[in-house]
Amino acid sequence: MGKQYFGTDGIRGRTNAGVMTAATAMKVGQAAGTRFLRGEHRHRVVIGKDTRLSGYMMESAMVAGFTSVGMDVVLLGPMPTPAVAMLTRSMRADLGVMISASHNPFADNGIKLFGPDGYKLSDDDERAIEKRLEHGPKLAKSELIGRARRIDDARGRYVQFAKDTFPQHLRLDGLKVVIDCANGAAYHVAPEALWELGAEVIPLGVRPDGININDRCGSTHPQLMQETVVASGADIGLALDGDADRLIVADEKGQLVDGDQLMALIALGLHSRGALKGDAVVATVMSNLALERKLGAAGLRLLRTKVGDRYVLEEMRKTGCNVGGEQSGHIILADHATTGDGLVAGLQVLAALVESKAPASKLLRQFEPLPQLLKNVRFNGGAEPLEADSVRKRIAAAERELEGRGRLVIRKSGTEPLIRVMAEGEDQALVERVVDDICEAVQSAA
Repeated sequence: MGKQYFGTDGIRGRTNAGVMTAATAMKVGQAAGTRFLRGEHRHRVVIGKDTRLSGYMMESAMVAGFTSVGMDVVLLGPMPTPAVAMLTRSMRADLGVMISASHNPFADNGIKLFGPDGYKLSDDDERAIEKRLEHGPKLAKSELIGRARRIDDARGRYVQFAKDTFPQHLRLDGLKVVIDCANGAAYHVAPEALWELGAEVIPLGVRPDGININDRCGSTHPQLMQETVVASGADIGLALDGDADRLIVADEKGQLVDGDQLMALIALGLHSRGALKGDAVVATVMSNLALERKLGAAGLRLLRTKVGDRYVLEEMRKTGCNVGGEQSGHIILADHATTGDGLVAGLQVLAALVESKAPASKLLRQFEPLPQLLKNVRFNGGAEPLEADSVRKRIAAAERELEGRGRLVIRKSGTEPLIRVMAEGEDQALVERVVDDICEAVQSAA
């Protein structure tokens, strides 16, 4: 059975429209709270948010929802998504909530839910919550209504947690680091953690005003970070997204380094120390074939999943792997966190940089990516162009041409009426022609 509210990463949409309203947020709080009222103890939910203007509205609505069914609320204020997951476990909470639309513009918002173990909720839990949304809540008796309180030291707890993932024998003294926080949830904690470890920090995107989150800054708009690295003579640049679960890096020349290169660096470092679990890395179908070959040369496997960090994490838990992620910069390090953590991943990169004493441009280029091209084709929402014979024939022909020399990935977007066509291979001209041929066939069939 499909889900009406939950997508691949919680509930998300434009605020004050569709599902992303205060009324819906209150109902989600009631439904999720009721779902996790288990046992005789006093129940607790931890709520964090990013810096969007609508965060105040959504936070207040969810507090009303949770307290109305008898659950106490702990408010963290603006905090990264991984901090909410960590504090949910640390505070023995029954549920964690992050109010954020990640890398989306400020007008959007979302609700991500974590179970008491700090992991995102299962499909079964999400379906159960949606079912409760249909039937309405069972409200608590007057004397059992929950209480809400704000804790002041959440920021320090997370900074210490992040620093504890950095090797104890290392420091960042003498390293100049540009950190772009996207005017988002990590605007305080990320620069602070780097400074406490000894780095000279050049902060960007640390003046949120409610509407400038992800606005020409952060991991989805890294140009300012790249330019600042070069202009300031920095050793490296780190760019996070609005809720700080994603990381993109620039070397000292301002050249971008994506999640595939970072996964290779971290995984091979762990492997050299005998600490890579499962002899594999988990990534999505979008990761470059050159990453797979690089790992293979070291006797390691690349396990591929559908696009979405939740699918990466599911495979990591199933196989026992401790490194996984996405090309877009979601890096999951299971030894430290239960979700992607841009700051923690960045600290592992910085540790490797300090130990190697090599410039970032040399260290972070773990392999030469194969030419890769992705194009999106919009179609009529009611049509199914991938079912057309003409499209199937073009796809089959492309697969024959790429066999042994590349890959083809074609998928339907889960959020928009788009067909995503991606090819990669050793011959860039062939890659471009294959993608254009399939896009043309999809457009003709749409």
